[in-house]
Amino acid sequence: MEGFSIREIPKLIASVFIVFLAGSVGSLVTLPQITTWYVTLAKPSWTPPNDWFGPIWSILYVLIGIALFLVWRQGLNRRDVRFAILIFAVQLVLNILWSLVFFGLQSILGGFIIIFALWIAILANMIAFYVISKPAGYLFIPYLIWVTIASYLNYSVLMLN
Repeated sequence: MEGFSIREIPKLIASVFIVFLAGSVGSLVTLPQITTWYVTLAKPSWTPPNDWFGPIWSILYVLIGIALFLVWRQGLNRRDVRFAILIFAVQLVLNILWSLVFFGLQSILGGFIIIFALWIAILANMIAFYVISKPAGYLFIPYLIWVTIASYLNYSVLMLN
């Protein structure tokens, strides 16, 4: 991170913490459903094992937390930074909302609608971050790839059930 100073560590920690906090909210409804409702659903043969999801999401949360930091450090006095962070907040809310709808409400169709909106929000977020900090934009690529896979999984589960 170019020009990184020790004084920025609290902002970096806060950025990653915000993302993990959002992930924790989603996992509160997700985890109890994994071994109860989710196991009863018909899923495609290529469905990743359940124990992959936690590590993958943890890595993604660290990456997008760092991306948030890289943009936030440019200063909230900049209009483009505030706008990019607003888009970030929207995609983070959609991320939580997907868990609440898919797992909490057990709505496969509702989850698919939300994950479709989430994918668009992630793409918009990636572009907005890229304009401010190219590395921040690049850090969203694994997230977009994973949500693309998750979207297709959600669609497949919808079709099978």
